Amino acid sequence: MIRFYKQYAYSIGKLMKLLIYMPCLNEEENIGNTINSLPTKLNGIDEIRVLVVDDGSTDSTTMIAKNANAQVISHGYNRGVGAAFQSAINYALEDGFDILVSIDADGQFNPAEISLLIDPILKNQADMVIGNRFHNGKPKNMPSFKYLGNQWISQIINFVSNKNFQDVSCGYRAYSYEALMRLNLFGNFTYTHETILSQVFKGTRVVEVPVWVQYDINRKSRVASSILRYAFQSSKIILRVLLDYRPMRFFGALGLFSFIIGSLFEFFLIGFYIINQRFTPYKSFGFIGLGFIIFGLLVFLIAFIADMINRVKMNQDKILYELRKTNYKK
Repeated sequence: MIRFYKQYAYSIGKLMKLLIYMPCLNEEENIGNTINSLPTKLNGIDEIRVLVVDDGSTDSTTMIAKNANAQVISHGYNRGVGAAFQSAINYALEDGFDILVSIDADGQFNPAEISLLIDPILKNQADMVIGNRFHNGKPKNMPSFKYLGNQWISQIINFVSNKNFQDVSCGYRAYSYEALMRLNLFGNFTYTHETILSQVFKGTRVVEVPVWVQYDINRKSRVASSILRYAFQSSKIILRVLLDYRPMRFFGALGLFSFIIGSLFEFFLIGFYIINQRFTPYKSFGFIGLGFIIFGLLVFLIAFIADMINRVKMNQDKILYELRKTNYKK
């Protein structure tokens, strides 16, 4: 795939614009302090703007954010952090921001580390930078089940992408203009996993940098408040991206496994018949094996169809990218 990379490395005469984005849902206790703690000057950056996407808050989040001189986009109802992120992407592209940084509004991340996140982009070494909370193991006060869940999802993402990420769920990230132009998201629930897979499969450069995080032991995650729901929704997004980018790898393996199992049943039954001249008492093995074989062939067919759809999707993404280049000329 041909890539059109911008030269971000402190171009002479180039004004660099940074958008710091925070998704919020009823964050009136923290939003003001978090905004006030954000940097107002950074090396290599000429303009910094703060964007708050209020995802259906029923408290004073919007008013406090506006009083702190942040730009605010308000959703009329809770649409999910994925939809909030899409609103931030549209805002960043429309106003020509070179870098978008996402940070939680609850103050668990250190805003001073924004410079660490944007540095690889400024040096033209990456297009997407992920904060890594697990560089020293499990962070203090992080629930063990949440830590283990993150590790499990990271292993799945690594298997799918052939990468070696430690933290695929961290929301503290930086995106270059090029990365934003190439994003085409479908999940409204959470965007953290989908963005990684989408960027990796499109050939953009994704790296991790260590970040500090502080957990309030009494605070519940907005996204992971229900572990089963979080696992279900995240798995649904991962399966959808697998269909979009690696259908043959996933469904081909599943179809082959089913076909082999069915063949083993049939070979056993045939071998038993050759030796004993009868199928009883294993006659049912023939039907079981046939079922596995038919299922495997159907999955193979689905894989081929999904692969064809994937080729169409890749062309659509290229068209979307070119349209964005035309609509969002910098």
